[in-house]
Amino acid sequence: MSVPAGIDADSGPPTAIPLAHFLAGFAFLLAGAALGVLGAGLAPGPSGLAHVHLLLVGWVCLTILGAMTQFVPVWSGVELHSRRLALAQLALVGGGIAGFAGLLLAGRLDLLAVAGAAMLAGFWTFVYNVGRTLWRAASGEFGDRTAPALDVTERHFVAALAHVLLVTALGFALAVDFARPTLAPAGLARPRVVAAHATLAVFGVVLTTVVGALYQLATMFTQTELRRADATLRRVEEWTYAPGVLALAGGRLVGHEWLGRAGGLLVVTGLLAFAAVLARKLRETSVERTPMLSRYAVVALALPAWALAALPTWLADPTDSAATFGHPEAGHLLAAVVGFVLLGTLYHVVPFVVWVRRYSDRVGLEPVPMIDDLYDARLAAADFWLTLGGLALVVVGGSVETVRLVGGVAATLGFAVFAANLVGVVVRHGPDPLRIDALGASPTDSDPDERAP
Repeated sequence: MSVPAGIDADSGPPTAIPLAHFLAGFAFLLAGAALGVLGAGLAPGPSGLAHVHLLLVGWVCLTILGAMTQFVPVWSGVELHSRRLALAQLALVGGGIAGFAGLLLAGRLDLLAVAGAAMLAGFWTFVYNVGRTLWRAASGEFGDRTAPALDVTERHFVAALAHVLLVTALGFALAVDFARPTLAPAGLARPRVVAAHATLAVFGVVLTTVVGALYQLATMFTQTELRRADATLRRVEEWTYAPGVLALAGGRLVGHEWLGRAGGLLVVTGLLAFAAVLARKLRETSVERTPMLSRYAVVALALPAWALAALPTWLADPTDSAATFGHPEAGHLLAAVVGFVLLGTLYHVVPFVVWVRRYSDRVGLEPVPMIDDLYDARLAAADFWLTLGGLALVVVGGSVETVRLVGGVAATLGFAVFAANLVGVVVRHGPDPLRIDALGASPTDSDPDERAP
């Protein structure tokens, strides 16, 4: 796979910044998966909550932070607002989630607000940094950009940033409530706040980012375009999904079933429309199958399956805590959607970032490897089948604990092979990838936060 045309990798931050986010995310992925296998019977404290946060915040969100920090400047053709803020967000969110999970497992709920404050500061730093970068893109401040309007990917990213502010504010309020009850005096029922927080996190932050990125990635790497039917489906998704998330979360927050039903219907409609676009692009492509496209194919199947299972559940009672992520038995299908998008995308992003910094200036002067040559294809195949088989067993296992345990172990092994494969790319090919002094701006680069007013 070659470097896509029209991509200016020099707009991105130093290689080490996104790679540090990804590698930290790998560690949280393995920790969260292992904790899920151990379960409440072996791990101390509220392990289920720690398991969810390690995967959702530690892996998924840190990966999103790293990817958006790298590719918003690249896609939008503008400079990242601040590299130092990108480092600060990693330290705050990474340290915060590690502390949050540790406090949960230790049963120290009274101290969760401390770790929550670190995560809040990290996420808001990220919103400010990437938000300022997107503002430059919208205003045409840099480069040859002639159309100031944001494209579909950028619009989704703006919506995701707004949801980050809402999610983290609710999450911090929940953490504070453990030490000093504040929700009940404000007339808010804690279970409803939890449901709204989870809804905005998964559907508002994660899936909005995933959908926005795939509009760019799916067409770019299948070498296809959005045709008339695709454009219609895209408009359906944009008109229904974002309002649906807000209605679903709002209905759960105030306990209004009809608002929640309307929101759930709109969310499912938007995601089915997007799944149709993704499936069409994968069917139209004539490029050779890659780890990225193989994993996207799983997403194209799992997303409509999850949506069709979620719809009757949400129409029956969208405020049921067991139905927060759709049908109670299909929650892992949604996890598969998010997981395989990240797994597939990282199989290109990590080698791409390393290749650009290590080999791009050598093209034409000496033989250089292709991007897909940097990772081990056999390990990529092994982690695909382990992860797919493991998650399939977890989904179909239902209440059969042995089947779910075997599936969890297989998926965890798949994640470990995946992480080892991509860490190997960084170790073998990365130019000083994790040196602390390589993380900041070079002496010739200026950081906007340090420019004279």
